[in-house]
Amino acid sequence: MPHPVSRPRTRALAVGLTLAVSALVPSLPAGAADQYEWAALGDSYTAGVFVGDPQPPLGDASRDGCDRTSDAYPGVVERELDEFPPGKYVQLTNASCGNATITDIADTKQTPISPVQPPAGGWPAVDPQIQRAKLNDETDIVTIGVGGNSLPFGGMLLKCLELGATPGKSCREYYTSPPEGEESIQDKLARVQDEYIQMLAQVHQAAPNAKVITVGYPAVLPDEASDCNRLALTELSSIKHADVDWLRDDVLKQLNNTIQQVTNFFGDSYVDVYSSSVGHDACQPADTKWVEGICGDAADYWPAKLPGTQLNCGAIGKRVTLVHPNAAGHENTAAHVERAIRIALLN
Repeated sequence: MPHPVSRPRTRALAVGLTLAVSALVPSLPAGAADQYEWAALGDSYTAGVFVGDPQPPLGDASRDGCDRTSDAYPGVVERELDEFPPGKYVQLTNASCGNATITDIADTKQTPISPVQPPAGGWPAVDPQIQRAKLNDETDIVTIGVGGNSLPFGGMLLKCLELGATPGKSCREYYTSPPEGEESIQDKLARVQDEYIQMLAQVHQAAPNAKVITVGYPAVLPDEASDCNRLALTELSSIKHADVDWLRDDVLKQLNNTIQQVTNFFGDSYVDVYSSSVGHDACQPADTKWVEGICGDAADYWPAKLPGTQLNCGAIGKRVTLVHPNAAGHENTAAHVERAIRIALLN
């Protein structure tokens, strides 16, 4: 399977960059803290959901329903950084949570929706992520990957699936001239921008000395909609090709643009993972894709049926992945986030 990035090569380049920059900065004073503090905030594209082992492990009393996993990009980056020159460790606190919205980062309590071993009464609400990560004036790095659920992109995909199975119905028309009670895509993106501004302001207030790095979304949709087989649940299933083009250009790319523009306004760093992931979308062959389709390959603990719907991926030997990155996708994101962290800590 094509590898997103050669980890040995990436590590060698990153270490070389670190050593080159560290030669220009003064030595650490005696008694300085022996580790950097990094907080990872975000949604399922940060948490991992089905990539690697659950964290905390299945059966652990501290499980919170957020579906963080060992091979999501924060864990990959933490292992790659290991010991950070000149002799300081990077300590990760991962507060990301599947289905998190922008407001769940700083303002609102989130009720997790993990389908994996939920308690009888459902998952209790968790505090905003800046509280759970304990951001403070000693936090050195904050990475944030959030925004999709605030549209919500997943809900829009499901609506496009529904409309795609109906002759004459267009997902694009539904969201550009919506029915009463539904926001237009223009209104959704404007709201996301406002929420992102407010969230970043609160992150900076909670961690005034931290370098803040935002992470965009990968190319989950193909450049050529005709790449998608509308009969394949392992791709985008019934979504019309014209709507795939619209979702890519007017929704996903505009979401990334919004995140980048707000990030630039605050003087923070934006990590573009879209450009490097083009050609590895959900409609590519299994050995090329970095994003699973509606149904896809996932760890055994992940469900084959989507609760509350008729979607049953078990019928084709797959699990419900709903267009999320696989291990290769997280490896690619990790390579870019690792580089951004190394640069931030040495500047």
